[in-house]
Amino acid sequence: MTIATLFITLLICMMIGMPIAIALGFSSMLTILLFSNDSLASIALKLYESTSEHYTLLAIPFFILSSAFLSTGGVARRIIDFAMDSVGHIRGGLAMASVMACMLFAAVSGSSPATVAAIGSIVIVGMVRAGYPEKFAAGVITTSGTLGILIPPSIVMLVYAAATEVSAARMFMAGLIPGLMMGLILMLAIYIVARIKKLPSRPFPGIKALSISSAKAMGGLALILIVLGSIYGGVASPTEAAAVACVYAYFIAVFGYRDIGTLKNVAWRNQRESIIAASVRNIGYMLLAVIKTPADKEIRNVVRDGAKVSIMLLFIIANAMLFAHVLTTERIPHIIAEAIVSLGLPAWGFLIIVNLLLLAAGNFMEPSAILLIMAPILFPIATQLGIDPIHLGIIMVVNMEIGMLTPPVGLNLFVTAGITGKSMGWVIQSCLPWLVLLLGFLILITYIPQISLFLPEYIDKLNGY
Repeated sequence: MTIATLFITLLICMMIGMPIAIALGFSSMLTILLFSNDSLASIALKLYESTSEHYTLLAIPFFILSSAFLSTGGVARRIIDFAMDSVGHIRGGLAMASVMACMLFAAVSGSSPATVAAIGSIVIVGMVRAGYPEKFAAGVITTSGTLGILIPPSIVMLVYAAATEVSAARMFMAGLIPGLMMGLILMLAIYIVARIKKLPSRPFPGIKALSISSAKAMGGLALILIVLGSIYGGVASPTEAAAVACVYAYFIAVFGYRDIGTLKNVAWRNQRESIIAASVRNIGYMLLAVIKTPADKEIRNVVRDGAKVSIMLLFIIANAMLFAHVLTTERIPHIIAEAIVSLGLPAWGFLIIVNLLLLAAGNFMEPSAILLIMAPILFPIATQLGIDPIHLGIIMVVNMEIGMLTPPVGLNLFVTAGITGKSMGWVIQSCLPWLVLLLGFLILITYIPQISLFLPEYIDKLNGY
């Protein structure tokens, strides 16, 4: 009766259009009031503990804010220029460069919708002008944007780590090879299609142009080295690396690229200005910019937008942790685990059920909410069947990628529809061939665990574990 009340109430709340955070909290509180010995005071305590006791969750607002600075600044444009100069001369190179740009931007933003918005708003128009079919261009960008939650650092991976209490650093390590692999599969598919359809390419710009574009993009790309290098090298935890990333993103957007803030459009060096005079002028301007930062409208808007997303996500997490608390106290995951194990279901059969369940959920819910609801239920079953928790996490993240492309709640679909001005049906059609490719990739990730586990196990071996 407890299980039925909890899940039926949650389902009814979502069906009537109640926000997912409120639905999670309401169904949890109703179940506590009807079936639990816990007091109402314990609900307030659990809501407080859900965020205050999970150190990893601190990384989420930091990564969101750093993503907001980089999305607003000119990082995306410079990454696209670098990708175009690198692979644009290959047949279908503009589309391949778009995938490469999405991979690079994903590694500095950690968000799929942000990746689609930042890269897609620039390259879709460029690909169409170069002679690519608009539907092909839209499908490539919408699909490539999903890499934002698979290539580390990923906000969705942090949510899984908080929900299951596995290492966020190991999740980041596990996501790197699958993310690169997915990007290469997409680029290979584009090359094959480009050869068949004779899609255009552009001439190689030369080593000098490539060097200039790579130098310009390095300011943003250095964030990858700072975050992943510090985590993989054991110098910093994901939370500490996220805090550094946030500060770095602010400095590179405001003081480095100068695309936003009080130094916007202020040149590093004016014509016929000596290096000494330029240095003195820039130091003065930078000191003044630091003082004016709190009052600058653009920077305040970036911080406000980042805060809105962080508050929304953390409110969902707090209520989902209350939901997980009810699951745990009422032993619901253990009851379900015992029932499944008693059926004699093998690990491969359980993983089929997991994928079907998550693919269905991805049609109707946001990735973080799915993970927070499903991870506490699936985690104990997986561990009993001998499935590595990190491997399970990557499987869940890849399912969330596919959920970004499936209606009616596919976030990337909405972003692309907004960029192109096309209908949702048109965008869905553009993604269908690439969706088949992602489903094939999901099968590989599900049944070849070493794709996910090789890097974390190798780094553990290097560290003597």
